[in-house]
Formats: sequence, C-alpha cells, structure tokens
Amino acid sequence: MLKYKQVNNTHYWYNPDLLTEEVECAFDMNFWKNQEAVVGSAQGRGTTWFVRGLAGEFAIRHYRRGGLFGKLVRDSYLNLGLKRTRSYQELEILQRLSDAGVNVPSPVAAKVTQGLITYTADIITGRISGAKDLYTLLGKPIETEVDFYAIGEQIRKMHDVGVNHTDLNIHNILIDASRAVWIIDFDKCYFHSGDHWKKSNMDRLFRSFKKEAEKGAIQYHSSQIDALLAGYRAPTQGE
Repeated sequence: MLKYKQVNNTHYWYNPDLLTEEVECAFDMNFWKNQEAVVGSAQGRGTTWFVRGLAGEFAIRHYRRGGLFGKLVRDSYLNLGLKRTRSYQELEILQRLSDAGVNVPSPVAAKVTQGLITYTADIITGRISGAKDLYTLLGKPIETEVDFYAIGEQIRKMHDVGVNHTDLNIHNILIDASRAVWIIDFDKCYFHSGDHWKKSNMDRLFRSFKKEAEKGAIQYHSSQIDALLAGYRAPTQGE
C-alpha cells in the first residue's frame, strides 16, 4: 500500500515496506553518499543511481526530456495535476503490475515538486541485480539461457493488466541469473482498454529484433520468436 506525504510544494508517494528510510532523504543523493551506500550508476538521458538501502538495492532516477526540446527544457513538465505526472503514473503502473505478479521493478517511491505551471519528478524503484537485457544476451555467446516462452508469458500478463508499453523493445526486457524475465522502463506508458493496441506493442518488439539483427548487433532464430508467441498465446490461469 502506497502512502502519501506532502512537504510544502513537494509530494511523495512511497511503499513503507520497501523504503524504511525517510522518504525526503531517499531522494537526496548526498544522503546516500554520506551513508557510503552508492553502489553504481548508469547513464541515459541523465544518471540513474544505484544505492543500497536497509530493505534492498534501489535505482533512483530524475526525469529528463530527450530530443531537441530537451536541450531547451531539461527537466520541467507542464503540470496538469498530480495524478498525471510522470513519476506518479509510472509508480502506479509498477504497483498494479507487481500486484498482478508481473516481473517488474519494485515500486518504491515517487516525488513531484510543483512550480506555478510546471513540475519536476523523480522515482525510486527496486534494482534488478545481475540482470542483462535481451540485446546484450543476443549479441554475444549466451551466458544465460534465454527462455523465450517465458518472455511471451510476461508480456501477456502485462497486457492482461491493461498496460500499454509504448517502448517495448529488446533493451527493456531483462533476464536475471536464474533465467527469470523482467520488463522495465514504464515511463510514458499507460493503461488502455480493449485489445487493438496489443498488436502494436508486439510489432514494435519484433521490429527491434529485426533492426538490431540487420545491423549485425544480435542474432536470433525464427524458432525463438515462435516460442515467444507461444508463451504469449498460452491460456492464462482461469481461462
């Protein structure tokens, strides 16, 4: 159950079972550095920091814009209401998927700081330690066997919750050391009714396979895609 806290113009949503530190401190990188709890980082549009909390390892990310517009406005977004902010929506999606048993990063906390007409946002999720994305695994001799059937199952479970993953590709599917499949990066994703959008998700994923294979970055076989589709189409519990 997510809790809510407001401090002046800053709003927090957090899971107290996952985050035992004070939520205000948890978004302050100086807090983690003073605790000598920073264990790594990754570069994207900005820096994602990995820290070791009392209840596990977390990933902390500040929302930044990309593209040409991002060079002009780095991290501000038009404020259309708290429940339409990037961090709140991503945390809500992760919570719903996690509750449904989909393998996604744990929803730990979200932060929104409101200005007059804009806001900035941050999110904390659980870190999936030791996992590699599908792009990496298909680009070199396989160290961890990839279960394509299980990939299809996880995507189907995500779709059954009604989550439209607008950037489903081989970079956003992770395989951990125990061969478990994880889906990540739910920024700008949303809940969607009906079924027509699900095919576009799958088409986007298959285009990413084809694109990287044509560049010579990965190798895959049609039988693996068949296994993925078999997992996706398999009857779910209760059907």
